[in-house]
Amino acid sequence: MAEAQALRYHPRMRLIYGLLGCCLAVPALADSVDDLVVAALAKHQIPGLALQVLQHGQTTKQAAYGFANLEWQVPATPETVFEIGSVTKQFTGACIMLLVEEGKLSLDDKLSQHLPHTPASWKEITVRHLLTHTSGLKNYTGVAGFELARHLTQAQFIAKAGELPIMFAPGEKFSYCNTGYNLLGFIIENVSGQSYWDFLTEKILQPLHMNATTKREPSRVLKWRASGYEKGKTNELVNRDVDYTDLFSAGEIVSTLGDLAKWDAALDSEKLLKNSSKAQLWTSGKLNDGTATGYGFGWFLQPLSGHKNIGHSGSTSGFSASNQRFPDDDLQIIVLCNSGEDGVGTVVAKAVAELYFKEKLK
Repeated sequence: MAEAQALRYHPRMRLIYGLLGCCLAVPALADSVDDLVVAALAKHQIPGLALQVLQHGQTTKQAAYGFANLEWQVPATPETVFEIGSVTKQFTGACIMLLVEEGKLSLDDKLSQHLPHTPASWKEITVRHLLTHTSGLKNYTGVAGFELARHLTQAQFIAKAGELPIMFAPGEKFSYCNTGYNLLGFIIENVSGQSYWDFLTEKILQPLHMNATTKREPSRVLKWRASGYEKGKTNELVNRDVDYTDLFSAGEIVSTLGDLAKWDAALDSEKLLKNSSKAQLWTSGKLNDGTATGYGFGWFLQPLSGHKNIGHSGSTSGFSASNQRFPDDDLQIIVLCNSGEDGVGTVVAKAVAELYFKEKLK
């Protein structure tokens, strides 16, 4: 889609759906956020985007821009369901900590204690290594044989992942690894006696009334689900690849602004997890030599312009998402969009955060 086309429809969507938000911020800042998002949609060719900003526990802005489906010209709304990709890892990390609180596993348990038929090369890998991306396992995404259509069982996944070479000894380096987070999902299943999805639903989604949050399985009919888009060979927008990688507990969740806002609110209390457990989620992992990695359990821990930042992006075929928390500013920003450009959701989320930082300094 050309930039001129994007500029034609985004201001109109801004007018309609910007009014749906609860804009408690000063008008100048609200207008600046709209201008920033509309410009980002044009620059990055983002079909549709939903944004929510929470400060001091209150929504200061909720708005949607562009389209959830280009072919039918269906506008995006705050209720549109988007894939959130690796933002899923926050939930997987929380599930592990719930099991730790129940005394059913330890972070330093070896994988072989909870997963059957693991290869000998994995014998020193622990649950903590998986959570912090320091296991040395090779990332399976992008490797043939892990496509969603194959529906690999736990045993098949372990066997196939076990064929991939170990890249380094556990704890020696940080290397982002979806393989580890899939294995965490299997550990959750084996320890709890439930499927990953049943455990997640019972322990987190139902208590928080996150009714729109579920798995992205393409055969399911999901109300208000957005269509995903990628850039084609000549930079035009095309429908996303239908034979995409199975991401399971590393990135298979779909959700909405409202549901993720409930999740962030729960993290500000002890409704789900003890403060001691959340402290572990948000404490940087360390390498064997003591070097901090800047990653906790499903969360990146990297300051933005001197402001403490706890967050994660998520990218899948046709979608990008971001959930960013700035605890010292009591600020959370959620961005969901149906663009497959890697990390674009976080680009927008952090740019919006910068506007709030500047306003605070006035």
